Amino acid sequence: MPRRTPVTLNHVEHGSGVPVLALHGWVPDHRLMSGCLEPLFAGRPGFRRLYPDLPGMGATPLPGEFTGSDDLLAAVEDYVDEQLGDSPFLLVGESYGGYLARALVGSRPDQVLGLALLCPVGVLDHPSRTLPPRQVLLGDPALPDGVDPALVEEFTAMAVVATAQTLHRYVTEIRPGVMVADRAGLDRIQRRWPLSVDPDTGPAYLRPTLVLTGRQDDCVGYADQFGLLDRFPRATFAALDLAGHNLQIERPALFEALMHDWLDRALT
Repeated sequence: MPRRTPVTLNHVEHGSGVPVLALHGWVPDHRLMSGCLEPLFAGRPGFRRLYPDLPGMGATPLPGEFTGSDDLLAAVEDYVDEQLGDSPFLLVGESYGGYLARALVGSRPDQVLGLALLCPVGVLDHPSRTLPPRQVLLGDPALPDGVDPALVEEFTAMAVVATAQTLHRYVTEIRPGVMVADRAGLDRIQRRWPLSVDPDTGPAYLRPTLVLTGRQDDCVGYADQFGLLDRFPRATFAALDLAGHNLQIERPALFEALMHDWLDRALT
């Protein structure tokens, strides 16, 4: 198939076997996904994990002719064609990556073996989202000791579990991508953020699905995502307490348990 876009996505790849494509959210890069998924697969061989950087994020440039989410989706479609062809694969999408993942399911329903959505965007328009209040439920009084106060403020602006451990994971897995993103280019994309074809209006997706949300997620919430379930009749839906938009680092044991269950179901 001819390429749709002029950009090649930077990516990191690990392992061999059943392909797993993981799409990160808005502004971070592939390290957000590899940081939470590689521990999951460390004791579970037989999977080829693909972690691309979306255009304008990580090490993937944002072409000047890109004007909206349709272009980012087209770049992901090119990536799938080049890396996977028509081979079946598992699909994981986080936040905005979950929005693009639902569009991929619409275009490749027979190719996607299973779909996992991590804190997915339910309603794209931020003012229209149903959101809980901002709160930190579990803090560490010693957290500021020896840590740049500006970094602590940045971290706690989204954290629900603000401990030394979650701060470390934020600094190593999430913040690096945030720091290198093409902000000006991404601002341009946000002017045409909705996909021209609503990814949530297609036919039901009948393969095993997992929808993980944070009960205290004040970025995308948890209530709007419940409305996605009509399209996913084989979905497990969970709203995790003590979890915000970075639930994978705040509730790692529960995250991994539910992901293992999804993998078992998807490959049965």
